[in-house]
Amino acid sequence: MNYAKLLTAAAICTGLALGTSLPAQAADTNPNGADNHFDLQAHRGGLGLTVESTLPAFAKALETGVTTLELDLQITKDGREVVTHDRKISNKKCADTAPVTPGDPQFPYVGKYIKDLTFEQVRSLDCGSLTLSQYPGQQSAPGEKMPTLAEVFALVDSYRASQVKFNIETKVEAGAPEQTAPREQFVNVALKEIKAANMQPRVSIQSFDWGALRLVQELDPQIRTVALTNKDFLQAGKPGSSPWLGGIDADDFGGDLVAAASHLGFDAISPVHGAPQNGTVEDAGYTPYVTTDMVDRAHEAGMQVIPWTVNDKPTMRALIANGVDGIITDYPDRLRDVMAENSMKLPKKFSLEPGAAQL
Repeated sequence: MNYAKLLTAAAICTGLALGTSLPAQAADTNPNGADNHFDLQAHRGGLGLTVESTLPAFAKALETGVTTLELDLQITKDGREVVTHDRKISNKKCADTAPVTPGDPQFPYVGKYIKDLTFEQVRSLDCGSLTLSQYPGQQSAPGEKMPTLAEVFALVDSYRASQVKFNIETKVEAGAPEQTAPREQFVNVALKEIKAANMQPRVSIQSFDWGALRLVQELDPQIRTVALTNKDFLQAGKPGSSPWLGGIDADDFGGDLVAAASHLGFDAISPVHGAPQNGTVEDAGYTPYVTTDMVDRAHEAGMQVIPWTVNDKPTMRALIANGVDGIITDYPDRLRDVMAENSMKLPKKFSLEPGAAQL
């Protein structure tokens, strides 16, 4: 299916230009509300099902039924945002097609940092044909480009999925800032696109770079902020402050994630579920990071807890038993199964408006 044509037609049918939004329904942002739905987040659109960070991946997530589309932003040399995870273009995910101009010295583009390429150069890549061997059920989407945030918003509008939310990560590399655009540019570009689409009530911005989150708080306090982390990024017990924590030292808070994030006024924490991060509760040597105590203390501080990235059902079950508010997963279908086992309300499945699917 050609999603670019689909989006254009859907926009025309609703009297909208591509990249604008239908009126949004405000999301429930009460962090501890008893009526909140469990937040099923499709990581990069659900990369266990479809090649990551593509419009077909986000479409599949909508059709599977999720609460939130989780996605990442990178910024190009000319200041445009693209939805993709990696700061350096991987030959396992994207393939060059042709130089955008004859003799382009930057070509081939694979292997380059996105911050060093123009939007036109990045958009020439085919990021849908290659699948990852570690995800044997992953479906390809030949010819797909890195989408813009506006295109993702428009796709969701074409499904009339007005209750679906967006968890947008600014991929600032605080540990190697020369490899990505600066945090100020990430935040300003993201906020510009979010405001242009009137999506503020439906958006959370997450980041491992807590400095970016503090900037979001300053520029647009109505947007929810989510502190991503793993235990190593806190750098507890080490001299000085971690470059990831926005100017605070975790040791001033006893190395405690909840205390540090609460001090900065974030709406949620999003820690890795445990170590190793690709382990499960059934593995020997697995150490959970998200515990009932962490969840309870976060809730007392008014913050949600949404761990990443959980792909096996036993670990999903354990985290739900611990009281987490949501889970980020590559396999939204598996998490739906676990939610159904627990008699939890499932997110709605969406389909395209009649006529759009024929494109």
